Amino acid sequence: MRQAIVEGKVWKFGDNISTDLMMPGFGAMSSPDMDLREAAKFCMRANRPDWAEQVSPGDIIIAGRNFGCGSSRPAAKLLKALGIQLVVTESAARIFFRNSINLGMAVITCPGVRDAFAEGEHIRVNMETGEIRGVESGQILWGEALPPDSPPAQILRAGGLIPILEKRLRKTE
Repeated sequence: MRQAIVEGKVWKFGDNISTDLMMPGFGAMSSPDMDLREAAKFCMRANRPDWAEQVSPGDIIIAGRNFGCGSSRPAAKLLKALGIQLVVTESAARIFFRNSINLGMAVITCPGVRDAFAEGEHIRVNMETGEIRGVESGQILWGEALPPDSPPAQILRAGGLIPILEKRLRKTE
């Protein structure tokens, strides 16, 4: 997530989507040697069996409350592997939010977002201002912005926590 404005097709999910649904142990975590793209095929399988095969790079998830609840599984890895570029949710579990940012996956919150846009609709999101606009409908909502100087925005621009730390360490050598 290196750009301030992103646009993509919406996939909608409800409330309380856990990291266990996103990264199920029965498939995605069944082998420590499993390739990330292979593991991503199991993402959301329990509640939307063929979803992972339908997602395209650049798509956006819109979800209800408490997205990413449950365990500390790094589920954002699978979302990124599928090409999801952003999660916009009514609210996100704190550990999911931090894991996502640290992995370079943008997450913003926006009350009312789940009911405002339809699945398949295209939205444009300005991460710096928080504006979420329906491309076809013109509907506008305002979510929580990630100002360019905020730590989450800096981490996202670097591609994740590891890349930003590596860059900072190189400067001190």
